[in-house]
Amino acid sequence: MRLTVLAGGIGGSTFLRGLLKARPDAEITVIGNTADDITLFGLRVCPDLDTVMYTLGDGISKERGWGREDETWVIKEELAAYGMEPTWFGLGDRDVATHLVRTQMLDAGYGLTAVTEALCTRWNLPVRLLPMSDDRVETHVVVDDPDNPGTRKAIHFQEYWVRLHAEVTAHKIVAVGQEKAKPAPGVLDAIAECDVLLVPPSNPVVSVGTILGVPGIREAVRETAAPVIGLSPIIGTGPVRGMADKVLAAVGVQSTAAAVAQYYGSRAAGGVLDGWLIDTSDAAQLGAIVAAGIHAQAVPLWMTDETKTAAMADAALTLAEAVRR
Repeated sequence: MRLTVLAGGIGGSTFLRGLLKARPDAEITVIGNTADDITLFGLRVCPDLDTVMYTLGDGISKERGWGREDETWVIKEELAAYGMEPTWFGLGDRDVATHLVRTQMLDAGYGLTAVTEALCTRWNLPVRLLPMSDDRVETHVVVDDPDNPGTRKAIHFQEYWVRLHAEVTAHKIVAVGQEKAKPAPGVLDAIAECDVLLVPPSNPVVSVGTILGVPGIREAVRETAAPVIGLSPIIGTGPVRGMADKVLAAVGVQSTAAAVAQYYGSRAAGGVLDGWLIDTSDAAQLGAIVAAGIHAQAVPLWMTDETKTAAMADAALTLAEAVRR
């Protein structure tokens, strides 16, 4: 079975671990979000790609859910001692090695796809990890400017999320460079040739949304013969993890499982979904999702351990077969 997954960072990588447990023999291609990427201290950092790579390579910090296990912070401390900014984004010593290799390869003329493949070789990943694009795309968030009352400014998503902890109102989400980006080599083929396309409980705006926003990718998802099945990142009225509710508000979408399904839309109506899984606690929303033309089921969606996450993945694949019939 060939499976393609559109993945963000922590939510996507956690789901992938369950998917691998549920279908260990599947051929899995992961299309990762790269709009969270940022250049810091001259190094190109790809947080979502690295989170998938470290998680599936058993190198992730289990306590934080990002970065390396057994990390040290000498470089960060030394940079701060020199007065180098920013101090709010922590690059661990082990993590820096990844960014050094990536930056050197990019500077030598290799595309991000080739660089990611080279990095993943070290981790012996059980999936093929592709960036959504080799072109630079960076998400910016429009917020109120505290230095100029009554005005707004755009800041990098990482500053909004890491420094400000998404505690200020996001007025608009802008994926800079997206309109000129092209899908990375292999991305469109992975979408066209898969047996099932999965949308895990990643952020629908700044993770999955930016992948779909690369010209050609949304169209490929709409045209694939494979069922497209998503899992809600919202349980009750809040995200399972992260700030999905904050950025959903910025695009005028309520923080509910049904509203996110409607945001993605039914393929029959020009959207991207055939099926949508919601948590059992949100079962009352099934009618609204079905009315939007999307097959829906309610199953437990808390990814509290690998076995429960595997059950979620299995439910998504079962729904795909029902949709296919």
